[in-house]
Amino acid sequence: MLLIECHSVSKKFYYYHERSKTLRGAFLDLFKGCARLNGEWYTIKDFDLEVHRNETVGLIGRNGSGKSTILKLISKVYRPTSGYIRTQGKVVALLELGAAFHPELTGRENIYLNGSILGLSKKEIEQKFDPIVSFSELSQFLDTPVKYYSSGMYARLGFSIAIFANPDILLIDEVLAVGDEEFKQKCWNKIDQFQKEGKTILLVSHDLDTIKKLCSRVVWLENGMIQREGEPEEVIQAYHTDISLRNQ
Repeated sequence: MLLIECHSVSKKFYYYHERSKTLRGAFLDLFKGCARLNGEWYTIKDFDLEVHRNETVGLIGRNGSGKSTILKLISKVYRPTSGYIRTQGKVVALLELGAAFHPELTGRENIYLNGSILGLSKKEIEQKFDPIVSFSELSQFLDTPVKYYSSGMYARLGFSIAIFANPDILLIDEVLAVGDEEFKQKCWNKIDQFQKEGKTILLVSHDLDTIKKLCSRVVWLENGMIQREGEPEEVIQAYHTDISLRNQ
């Protein structure tokens, strides 16, 4: 069953001159336009991808290659400039640490906030509250505002809420790169359980050993386009070779 379909997807961004910092410059900007278009660039260009139920697909590539943009497009944080994306089922995304958290609210309050953003009713959150707290191992910090949390604590709470939101499609962007090894292993074990349950997972990571271990397919992105796609071992080896050649 096809759960994710990206067809000829492109995403274009614009950048502008800075506004003038002097009074004279600000006055002139009134006539010229306060923000002057300086250029544009594509982070994703003519991207095609199909992901089926029970697939775990890894996205690899250098920084700026478009990996995170793809996840933001699939999760509807961004809209494509052209092309289309279709998904089937509930999509839950772990994109940036604390992205759906309010820093002034406590961990307890943010469980309710984040849970509601992910489509859970208050009753569902109450039913899942104890398992979320137990998995996160943050019970002693529940009534502390999350602005005092470390990056590892953010990752713990965010991942715990996401997995108990019962997604059909789980998007993960490097958020597990922080935190202690014991909790990371706990997360990978949960992902392994998700795979056995037939969930669909898209994973962005620079940890290629983890990608190789977890993924059934790997997509290598370069300058917003697919450079290579296929078996993890084969694609990762080609990626390593490319890096070695660039560093010569």
